Amino acid sequence: VKELRALLTPAATACLELMARRAEQLTRRHFGRTISLYIPLYVSNFCPGGCAYCGFASDREQPRRRLTRPDLLAEIKALKARGFEDVLLLTGERTPEADFRYLRDCVSLAARHFHNVTVESFAMTENEYRELARAGCTGITLYQETYDETLYRQLHRWGPKRNFRFRLEAPERALAAGMRAVGLGALLGLADPASEAMHLYRHADHLRKKYWQAGVMVSFPRLCAQLGGYQPRHRVSDTFLARIIFAFRICLPEAPLVLSTREAAPFRDGMAGVGISRMSVSSRTTVGGYHDAPDTS
Repeated sequence: VKELRALLTPAATACLELMARRAEQLTRRHFGRTISLYIPLYVSNFCPGGCAYCGFASDREQPRRRLTRPDLLAEIKALKARGFEDVLLLTGERTPEADFRYLRDCVSLAARHFHNVTVESFAMTENEYRELARAGCTGITLYQETYDETLYRQLHRWGPKRNFRFRLEAPERALAAGMRAVGLGALLGLADPASEAMHLYRHADHLRKKYWQAGVMVSFPRLCAQLGGYQPRHRVSDTFLARIIFAFRICLPEAPLVLSTREAAPFRDGMAGVGISRMSVSSRTTVGGYHDAPDTS
């Protein structure tokens, strides 16, 4: 904790090149010269939530859709044709249109076609995570968004996601239910990024110690422009984001560190293998965005 705090102070900016070199050495030692790739697949964009920063929030005017079984099969066929074997299924918060049963059925269908199926969705109970694991889900990703509880309540204006504690404890419930891996993250830009990074580290460290037989991945999503015009309170520059990633690699040398396609290609290219060991690719955030679409990967 002390080392991470020191690496996130302004004084450490002068050591950025040294940090990058050390991060690259540790990444290569533990992950070799390979980058694990996965592809996100949005199965529904229905959402009852009121997250002030999110384009899926229920007060945003946009077409709402969920994939039917034939739709999902068409998406699966399109992704298989491109050679993908690691898929992340995404939804909004729990709704009648996309509830737990719907998500479980999507997982079950996807698991028949892909080697690895994970989920980024609403927080669930331990029994639901156990049932999801039986259906073929190997892990979940669940960002706390912000670890500042007061700010969290302000930003999550309505909906089930307002329950800070239920969301915070969801990754632990997933691991207790038998999931092989969980992914954590804070949405950088909502609160002070250095403080968020410290809380994120403590969260990951706690889960790694308690569930040492499972995997804990850490992501670094950075707030970007969304429908609704929310402006981040804290700007996170490329340099500072790179320093956060390097610091996590130095302090968590064996943990997979993840970067998404929300980042620009030059930044992603620069981070690949220099801290980052896992990336999303060819991402489309529309429901049904891969079938009959050109391959731009």
